[in-house]
Amino acid sequence: MSTQPTTVEVYPGKEAVIDFDPALTFECVEECTWCCHHGVLLYEKDLMELAARENLNESTTQFRGQDFVRQEQKDREEHVDEAGQACFFLREDGLCALHDEHDWKPARCSVFPLHVTVEEGDATAREGGDMHVSIRDTAHEHCEGLNVSERLVIEHLDGFLPELLWELDDPETYREL
Repeated sequence: MSTQPTTVEVYPGKEAVIDFDPALTFECVEECTWCCHHGVLLYEKDLMELAARENLNESTTQFRGQDFVRQEQKDREEHVDEAGQACFFLREDGLCALHDEHDWKPARCSVFPLHVTVEEGDATAREGGDMHVSIRDTAHEHCEGLNVSERLVIEHLDGFLPELLWELDDPETYREL
């Protein structure tokens, strides 16, 4: 279903162009760890926050000059991707150690299942370019939390889109290991 883009103020003076159905709902559901199978891009601020909590040498890697939380082979059949891998911080019980033990998660984790871009031809987000927010194409196939609750995504954008995204030159969130 195609919808007309809508501009929404997420934070005072910080707007996003919403390219998804405003009736879309999302709620994380128990046992679904699909978002933990893609590699977590760490923006500089996230990297500093993570360093204050965990050993970066053990938990991170670089790929194409960008920092990511490391994906690792897990010795289990649940909460892993098809190759048996998942995020370094995804515990056997399907919970995130960072979120559960530190009450924190990287910006990239907050964004799931949304996809953030600055449209080509626009300025960067920092320079006032339009930040566009859509739903990842693959989320419709794999994310079990879409349209299972009453929690409208559009009403909770501040929970999905950390204010940090507006500080970045390129807030593109669809970058994987």
